[in-house]
Amino acid sequence: MIVDDVGVGQILDSLLAVAVVAVLAPLLLGLVPRIAVPQVVLLLAGGLAIGPQAMALADPRAVQPLADVGLGFVFLLAGYEIDQRLVRRDAGRRALLAWAVSAVLALGIVAGLDALGIVRAYVPVAIALTTTAFGTLLPVLRDAGLLRGRLGGYLLAGGAVGELLPILAIALFLGATNRWVALASLASVAAIAVLLSALPRLLRRAGRIARVVAERQHETNQITLRATVLLLVLLLAVTDQVHLDAVLGAFVAGMVLRRWAGDGAPVLEEKLDVIAYGFFVPLFFVYSGMTIDLRSIASAPLLLLLFAVLLVVVRGLPALLVYRRVLPPRGRVQVALITATALPLLVALAQIGLRNGTMLPGNAAALVGAGVLTVLVLPTIAVALHRLRPEPEPEPSRAAEG
Repeated sequence: MIVDDVGVGQILDSLLAVAVVAVLAPLLLGLVPRIAVPQVVLLLAGGLAIGPQAMALADPRAVQPLADVGLGFVFLLAGYEIDQRLVRRDAGRRALLAWAVSAVLALGIVAGLDALGIVRAYVPVAIALTTTAFGTLLPVLRDAGLLRGRLGGYLLAGGAVGELLPILAIALFLGATNRWVALASLASVAAIAVLLSALPRLLRRAGRIARVVAERQHETNQITLRATVLLLVLLLAVTDQVHLDAVLGAFVAGMVLRRWAGDGAPVLEEKLDVIAYGFFVPLFFVYSGMTIDLRSIASAPLLLLLFAVLLVVVRGLPALLVYRRVLPPRGRVQVALITATALPLLVALAQIGLRNGTMLPGNAAALVGAGVLTVLVLPTIAVALHRLRPEPEPEPSRAAEG
Protein backbone atom coordinates (compact mmCIF):
# COMPACT_ATOMS: atom_id res chain seq x y z
CA MET A 1 0.00 0.00 0.00
CA ILE A 2 1.56 3.31 -1.14
CA VAL A 3 0.20 6.86 -0.71
CA ASP A 4 2.29 9.38 -2.69
CA ASP A 5 5.42 7.25 -2.26
CA VAL A 6 4.79 6.88 1.48
CA GLY A 7 5.06 3.28 2.65
CA VAL A 8 2.94 1.33 5.12
CA GLY A 9 5.47 1.68 7.93
CA GLN A 10 5.62 5.44 7.55
CA ILE A 11 1.83 5.68 7.48
CA LEU A 12 1.55 3.73 10.74
CA ASP A 13 4.36 5.72 12.36
CA SER A 14 2.67 8.98 11.35
CA LEU A 15 -0.72 7.82 12.65
CA LEU A 16 0.92 6.83 15.93
CA ALA A 17 2.49 10.27 16.35
CA VAL A 18 -0.82 11.97 15.47
CA ALA A 19 -2.70 9.78 17.97
CA VAL A 20 -0.23 10.72 20.72
CA VAL A 21 -0.79 14.43 20.07
CA ALA A 22 -4.58 13.93 19.95
CA VAL A 23 -4.50 12.30 23.41
CA LEU A 24 -2.00 14.71 24.99
CA ALA A 25 -3.91 17.89 24.00
CA PRO A 26 -7.06 17.33 26.14
CA LEU A 27 -4.98 15.65 28.84
CA LEU A 28 -2.77 18.73 29.15
CA LEU A 29 -5.80 21.03 29.32
CA GLY A 30 -7.23 18.90 32.13
CA LEU A 31 -4.01 18.66 34.13
CA VAL A 32 -3.03 22.31 33.69
CA PRO A 33 -6.31 24.29 33.75
CA ARG A 34 -4.40 27.58 33.66
CA ILE A 35 -3.72 26.94 29.95
CA ALA A 36 -6.73 28.93 28.79
CA VAL A 37 -6.46 28.14 25.07
CA PRO A 38 -8.80 26.23 22.76
CA GLN A 39 -7.79 22.62 22.21
CA VAL A 40 -7.36 23.21 18.48
CA VAL A 41 -4.35 25.44 19.19
CA LEU A 42 -2.62 22.61 21.07
CA LEU A 43 -3.41 20.21 18.22
CA LEU A 44 -1.89 22.60 15.69
CA ALA A 45 1.16 23.13 17.90
CA GLY A 46 1.52 19.37 18.35
CA GLY A 47 1.32 18.85 14.60
CA LEU A 48 4.00 21.45 14.08
CA ALA A 49 6.20 19.69 16.67
CA ILE A 50 5.94 16.22 15.12
CA GLY A 51 6.02 17.48 11.53
CA PRO A 52 8.90 17.67 9.06
CA GLN A 53 10.01 21.13 10.24
CA ALA A 54 10.62 20.00 13.83
CA MET A 55 11.06 16.43 15.12
CA ALA A 56 10.06 14.80 11.79
CA LEU A 57 8.11 12.03 13.54
CA ALA A 58 5.26 12.18 11.03
CA ASP A 59 4.81 12.86 7.32
CA PRO A 60 1.69 14.89 6.44
CA ARG A 61 1.32 12.97 3.15
CA ALA A 62 0.78 9.77 5.14
CA VAL A 63 -2.36 11.05 6.85
CA GLN A 64 -3.77 13.45 4.25
CA PRO A 65 -6.67 11.18 3.09
CA LEU A 66 -7.89 10.79 6.67
CA ALA A 67 -7.34 14.51 7.28
CA ASP A 68 -9.64 15.25 4.32
CA VAL A 69 -12.35 13.19 6.01
CA GLY A 70 -11.69 15.13 9.21
CA LEU A 71 -12.16 18.45 7.41
CA GLY A 72 -15.40 17.08 5.99
CA PHE A 73 -16.59 16.26 9.51
CA VAL A 74 -15.74 19.80 10.68
CA PHE A 75 -18.15 21.26 8.15
CA LEU A 76 -20.74 18.51 8.47
CA LEU A 77 -21.02 19.20 12.20
CA ALA A 78 -21.17 22.94 11.56
CA GLY A 79 -24.07 22.43 9.16
CA TYR A 80 -25.75 20.04 11.60
CA GLU A 81 -25.62 22.64 14.37
CA ILE A 82 -27.56 25.24 12.39
CA ASP A 83 -31.25 25.74 12.96
CA GLN A 84 -32.31 26.58 9.41
CA ARG A 85 -35.13 28.78 10.71
CA LEU A 86 -32.49 31.26 11.92
CA VAL A 87 -32.00 32.47 8.35
CA ARG A 88 -35.63 33.65 8.25
CA ARG A 89 -35.29 35.52 11.55
CA ASP A 90 -33.68 38.81 12.50
CA ALA A 91 -30.49 36.98 13.51
CA GLY A 92 -30.08 35.60 10.00
CA ARG A 93 -30.85 38.89 8.28
CA ARG A 94 -28.35 40.79 10.42
CA ALA A 95 -25.72 38.09 9.86
CA LEU A 96 -26.16 38.43 6.09
CA LEU A 97 -25.89 42.21 6.31
CA ALA A 98 -22.73 42.02 8.46
CA TRP A 99 -21.13 39.58 6.01
CA ALA A 100 -22.01 41.79 3.03
CA VAL A 101 -20.30 44.76 4.72
CA SER A 102 -17.29 42.53 5.44
CA ALA A 103 -17.13 41.46 1.79
CA VAL A 104 -17.09 45.07 0.59
CA LEU A 105 -14.37 45.97 3.11
CA ALA A 106 -12.31 42.91 2.13
CA LEU A 107 -12.45 43.71 -1.58
CA GLY A 108 -11.38 47.30 -1.01
CA ILE A 109 -8.59 46.51 1.46
CA VAL A 110 -7.12 43.64 -0.56
CA ALA A 111 -7.23 45.79 -3.70
CA GLY A 112 -5.02 48.27 -1.86
CA LEU A 113 -2.64 45.54 -0.68
CA ASP A 114 -2.49 44.15 -4.20
CA ALA A 115 -1.62 47.60 -5.59
CA LEU A 116 1.16 47.90 -3.01
CA GLY A 117 2.53 44.49 -3.99
CA ILE A 118 1.95 43.00 -0.52
CA VAL A 119 -0.37 40.25 -1.77
CA ARG A 120 -0.67 38.52 -5.13
CA ALA A 121 -3.64 36.18 -4.60
CA TYR A 122 -6.42 38.80 -4.65
CA VAL A 123 -9.45 36.50 -4.59
CA PRO A 124 -8.25 33.91 -2.02
CA VAL A 125 -7.10 36.61 0.44
CA ALA A 126 -10.32 38.64 0.03
CA ILE A 127 -12.43 35.54 0.70
CA ALA A 128 -10.20 34.62 3.65
CA LEU A 129 -10.91 37.94 5.38
CA THR A 130 -14.67 37.22 5.37
CA THR A 131 -14.52 33.75 6.94
CA THR A 132 -15.53 32.52 10.40
CA ALA A 133 -14.25 29.30 11.99
CA PHE A 134 -17.72 28.21 13.06
CA GLY A 135 -17.00 24.49 13.05
CA THR A 136 -13.78 25.01 15.00
CA LEU A 137 -15.52 27.22 17.56
CA LEU A 138 -18.49 24.95 18.24
CA PRO A 139 -16.83 22.97 21.08
CA VAL A 140 -15.56 26.21 22.68
CA LEU A 141 -18.96 27.92 22.46
CA ARG A 142 -20.79 24.85 23.75
CA ASP A 143 -18.50 24.40 26.75
CA ALA A 144 -18.73 28.08 27.70
CA GLY A 145 -22.54 28.19 27.43
CA LEU A 146 -22.43 30.92 24.78
CA LEU A 147 -24.95 29.21 22.50
CA ARG A 148 -27.88 29.79 24.85
CA GLY A 149 -30.26 32.74 24.88
CA ARG A 150 -30.50 35.64 22.45
CA LEU A 151 -26.73 35.98 22.13
CA GLY A 152 -26.47 32.31 21.14
CA GLY A 153 -28.92 32.83 18.28
CA TYR A 154 -26.92 35.71 16.86
CA LEU A 155 -23.64 33.81 17.29
CA LEU A 156 -25.04 30.76 15.49
CA ALA A 157 -26.38 32.84 12.61
CA GLY A 158 -23.22 34.92 12.30
CA GLY A 159 -21.00 31.84 12.40
CA ALA A 160 -23.12 29.95 9.88
CA VAL A 161 -23.17 32.81 7.37
CA GLY A 162 -19.44 33.44 7.89
CA GLU A 163 -18.74 29.85 6.97
CA LEU A 164 -21.36 29.05 4.31
CA LEU A 165 -21.02 32.13 2.09
CA PRO A 166 -17.21 31.95 1.86
CA ILE A 167 -17.56 28.26 0.99
CA LEU A 168 -19.93 29.22 -1.82
CA ALA A 169 -17.45 31.88 -2.97
CA ILE A 170 -14.61 29.33 -2.94
CA ALA A 171 -16.64 26.83 -4.95
CA LEU A 172 -17.64 29.53 -7.44
CA PHE A 173 -14.34 31.37 -7.92
CA LEU A 174 -11.68 28.82 -6.96
CA GLY A 175 -13.23 25.35 -7.02
CA ALA A 176 -13.16 24.83 -10.78
CA THR A 177 -11.20 26.13 -13.74
CA ASN A 178 -14.42 26.91 -15.60
CA ARG A 179 -17.04 29.21 -14.05
CA TRP A 180 -19.89 27.28 -15.65
CA VAL A 181 -18.53 24.07 -14.19
CA ALA A 182 -18.51 25.75 -10.77
CA LEU A 183 -22.13 26.89 -11.18
CA ALA A 184 -23.11 23.39 -12.30
CA SER A 185 -21.36 22.00 -9.23
CA LEU A 186 -23.30 24.33 -6.91
CA ALA A 187 -26.56 23.44 -8.67
CA SER A 188 -25.73 19.74 -8.27
CA VAL A 189 -25.12 20.17 -4.53
CA ALA A 190 -28.45 22.00 -4.19
CA ALA A 191 -30.26 19.27 -6.14
CA ILE A 192 -28.65 16.56 -3.99
CA ALA A 193 -29.74 18.43 -0.86
CA VAL A 194 -33.34 18.56 -2.08
CA LEU A 195 -33.32 14.85 -2.93
CA LEU A 196 -31.77 13.93 0.41
CA SER A 197 -34.34 16.03 2.27
CA ALA A 198 -37.10 14.03 0.60
CA LEU A 199 -35.50 10.66 1.39
CA PRO A 200 -37.03 10.22 4.87
CA ARG A 201 -40.54 10.59 3.41
CA LEU A 202 -39.74 7.94 0.82
CA LEU A 203 -38.41 5.62 3.53
CA ARG A 204 -41.56 6.07 5.60
CA ARG A 205 -43.56 4.87 2.61
CA ALA A 206 -41.30 1.85 2.38
CA GLY A 207 -42.33 0.56 5.80
CA ARG A 208 -39.98 -2.39 5.92
CA ILE A 209 -36.87 -0.28 5.22
CA ALA A 210 -37.95 2.26 7.85
CA ARG A 211 -38.36 -0.55 10.42
CA VAL A 212 -34.92 -1.97 9.62
CA VAL A 213 -33.33 1.47 10.02
CA ALA A 214 -35.14 2.06 13.32
CA GLU A 215 -34.20 -1.36 14.69
CA ARG A 216 -30.53 -1.27 13.64
CA GLN A 217 -29.36 2.22 14.60
CA HIS A 218 -27.88 1.19 17.97
CA GLU A 219 -25.38 -1.28 19.46
CA THR A 220 -23.34 -3.20 16.87
CA ASN A 221 -25.30 -2.13 13.77
CA GLN A 222 -25.20 1.70 13.95
CA ILE A 223 -26.86 1.95 10.55
CA THR A 224 -27.68 5.67 10.77
CA LEU A 225 -24.12 6.54 11.73
CA ARG A 226 -22.72 4.34 8.96
CA ALA A 227 -25.07 6.01 6.47
CA THR A 228 -23.82 9.41 7.64
CA VAL A 229 -20.19 8.38 7.12
CA LEU A 230 -21.13 6.92 3.71
CA LEU A 231 -22.74 10.22 2.71
CA LEU A 232 -19.72 12.23 3.82
CA VAL A 233 -17.14 9.98 2.13
CA LEU A 234 -19.24 9.96 -1.04
CA LEU A 235 -19.22 13.76 -1.09
CA LEU A 236 -15.46 13.78 -0.55
CA ALA A 237 -14.93 11.25 -3.33
CA VAL A 238 -16.86 13.13 -6.02
CA THR A 239 -14.05 15.62 -6.57
CA ASP A 240 -10.31 15.20 -6.93
CA GLN A 241 -9.64 18.94 -6.52
CA VAL A 242 -8.55 19.72 -2.93
CA HIS A 243 -11.99 18.75 -1.52
CA LEU A 244 -13.52 22.23 -1.96
CA ASP A 245 -16.86 21.29 -3.50
CA ALA A 246 -16.99 18.42 -1.03
CA VAL A 247 -16.58 20.95 1.80
CA LEU A 248 -19.69 22.71 0.56
CA GLY A 249 -21.43 19.36 0.22
CA ALA A 250 -20.42 18.36 3.76
CA PHE A 251 -21.88 21.59 5.14
CA VAL A 252 -25.14 21.06 3.26
CA ALA A 253 -25.16 17.39 4.31
CA GLY A 254 -25.02 18.45 7.95
CA MET A 255 -28.06 20.68 7.47
CA VAL A 256 -29.90 17.85 5.73
CA LEU A 257 -28.97 15.38 8.48
CA ARG A 258 -30.49 17.66 11.09
CA ARG A 259 -33.80 17.48 9.24
CA TRP A 260 -33.48 13.73 8.84
CA ALA A 261 -32.87 13.12 12.51
CA GLY A 262 -36.05 14.76 13.83
CA ASP A 263 -36.69 13.56 17.37
CA GLY A 264 -33.53 11.45 17.22
CA ALA A 265 -31.28 14.49 16.64
CA PRO A 266 -29.65 14.43 20.11
CA VAL A 267 -28.79 10.71 19.76
CA LEU A 268 -27.30 11.10 16.29
CA GLU A 269 -25.44 14.25 17.35
CA GLU A 270 -23.84 12.39 20.24
CA LYS A 271 -22.70 9.61 17.91
CA LEU A 272 -21.30 12.10 15.39
CA ASP A 273 -19.41 13.86 18.17
CA VAL A 274 -17.82 10.57 19.20
CA ILE A 275 -16.56 9.56 15.76
CA ALA A 276 -15.66 13.10 14.63
CA TYR A 277 -14.08 14.61 17.74
CA GLY A 278 -12.76 11.25 18.87
CA PHE A 279 -10.59 10.73 15.79
CA PHE A 280 -11.09 12.52 12.47
CA VAL A 281 -11.33 16.19 13.53
CA PRO A 282 -8.25 16.20 15.79
CA LEU A 283 -6.35 14.34 13.07
CA PHE A 284 -7.21 17.13 10.61
CA PHE A 285 -5.90 19.84 12.92
CA VAL A 286 -2.72 17.93 13.73
CA TYR A 287 -2.19 17.45 9.98
CA SER A 288 -2.74 21.20 9.44
CA GLY A 289 -0.09 21.93 12.06
CA MET A 290 2.36 19.70 10.20
CA THR A 291 1.85 21.73 7.00
CA ILE A 292 2.41 25.21 8.52
CA ASP A 293 5.48 26.87 7.00
CA LEU A 294 7.13 28.09 10.19
CA ARG A 295 10.20 29.48 8.43
CA SER A 296 8.11 31.75 6.22
CA ILE A 297 6.20 33.03 9.26
CA ALA A 298 9.45 33.73 11.12
CA SER A 299 10.84 35.61 8.14
CA ALA A 300 7.82 37.99 7.96
CA PRO A 301 6.10 38.28 11.38
CA LEU A 302 4.66 41.71 10.58
CA LEU A 303 2.68 40.22 7.69
CA LEU A 304 1.10 37.73 10.11
CA LEU A 305 0.11 40.56 12.45
CA LEU A 306 -1.28 42.54 9.51
CA PHE A 307 -3.55 39.67 8.44
CA ALA A 308 -4.69 39.11 12.05
CA VAL A 309 -5.63 42.79 12.42
CA LEU A 310 -7.43 42.76 9.08
CA LEU A 311 -9.49 39.71 10.14
CA VAL A 312 -10.67 41.63 13.21
CA VAL A 313 -11.35 44.81 11.24
CA VAL A 314 -13.11 43.21 8.28
CA ARG A 315 -15.24 40.66 10.17
CA GLY A 316 -15.43 42.22 13.62
CA LEU A 317 -16.17 45.90 13.11
CA PRO A 318 -19.39 45.41 11.07
CA ALA A 319 -20.85 43.38 13.96
CA LEU A 320 -20.44 46.33 16.33
CA LEU A 321 -22.77 48.35 14.09
CA VAL A 322 -25.18 45.72 12.76
CA TYR A 323 -26.16 44.36 16.21
CA ARG A 324 -26.37 47.79 17.89
CA ARG A 325 -30.13 47.75 18.51
CA VAL A 326 -30.47 44.11 19.60
CA LEU A 327 -27.46 43.33 21.80
CA PRO A 328 -25.76 45.20 24.67
CA PRO A 329 -22.19 46.48 24.10
CA ARG A 330 -20.57 43.40 25.59
CA GLY A 331 -22.69 41.08 23.45
CA ARG A 332 -21.75 43.01 20.31
CA VAL A 333 -18.07 42.72 21.21
CA GLN A 334 -18.50 38.97 21.74
CA VAL A 335 -20.16 38.55 18.33
CA ALA A 336 -17.37 40.62 16.76
CA LEU A 337 -14.68 38.48 18.38
CA ILE A 338 -16.30 35.16 17.49
CA THR A 339 -17.10 36.06 13.87
CA ALA A 340 -13.54 37.38 13.38
CA THR A 341 -12.06 34.03 14.40
CA ALA A 342 -10.94 32.05 11.35
CA LEU A 343 -8.82 29.01 10.59
CA PRO A 344 -10.02 25.92 8.62
CA LEU A 345 -10.95 27.87 5.51
CA LEU A 346 -7.70 29.83 5.76
CA VAL A 347 -5.82 26.53 5.64
CA ALA A 348 -7.83 25.47 2.57
CA LEU A 349 -7.40 28.83 0.85
CA ALA A 350 -3.67 28.86 1.51
CA GLN A 351 -3.33 25.37 0.04
CA ILE A 352 -5.32 26.43 -3.04
CA GLY A 353 -3.22 29.52 -3.58
CA LEU A 354 0.00 27.54 -3.30
CA ARG A 355 -1.15 24.76 -5.59
CA ASN A 356 -2.34 27.05 -8.38
CA GLY A 357 0.66 29.35 -8.00
CA THR A 358 -1.29 32.54 -7.19
CA MET A 359 -0.20 32.88 -3.55
CA LEU A 360 3.32 33.46 -2.30
CA PRO A 361 4.50 30.94 0.34
CA GLY A 362 5.10 33.76 2.82
CA ASN A 363 1.56 35.08 2.39
CA ALA A 364 0.07 31.58 2.73
CA ALA A 365 2.00 30.90 5.93
CA ALA A 366 1.16 34.34 7.36
CA LEU A 367 -2.53 33.83 6.58
CA VAL A 368 -2.64 30.50 8.42
CA GLY A 369 -0.57 31.95 11.26
CA ALA A 370 -3.03 34.83 11.57
CA GLY A 371 -5.85 32.32 11.80
CA VAL A 372 -4.02 30.46 14.57
CA LEU A 373 -3.57 33.77 16.39
CA THR A 374 -7.29 34.59 16.18
CA VAL A 375 -8.23 31.13 17.45
CA LEU A 376 -5.77 31.54 20.31
CA VAL A 377 -6.82 35.02 21.42
CA LEU A 378 -10.31 36.04 20.32
CA PRO A 379 -12.49 33.16 21.70
CA THR A 380 -10.60 33.34 25.00
CA ILE A 381 -11.54 37.02 25.36
CA ALA A 382 -15.17 36.30 24.37
CA VAL A 383 -15.46 33.54 26.99
CA ALA A 384 -13.87 35.77 29.66
CA LEU A 385 -16.43 38.49 28.90
CA HIS A 386 -19.21 35.92 29.23
CA ARG A 387 -18.15 35.18 32.81
CA LEU A 388 -18.60 38.79 33.92
CA ARG A 389 -21.78 40.14 35.50
CA PRO A 390 -24.65 39.99 32.95
CA GLU A 391 -25.51 43.23 31.16
CA PRO A 392 -29.09 44.45 30.74
CA GLU A 393 -30.17 43.65 27.20
CA PRO A 394 -31.95 46.22 25.00
CA GLU A 395 -35.64 45.66 24.39
CA PRO A 396 -36.03 43.52 21.28
CA SER A 397 -37.59 45.26 18.30
CA ARG A 398 -40.45 43.70 16.34
CA ALA A 399 -37.98 42.81 13.62
CA ALA A 400 -35.78 41.02 16.11
CA GLU A 401 -38.72 38.99 17.37
CA GLY A 402 -39.44 37.83 13.82
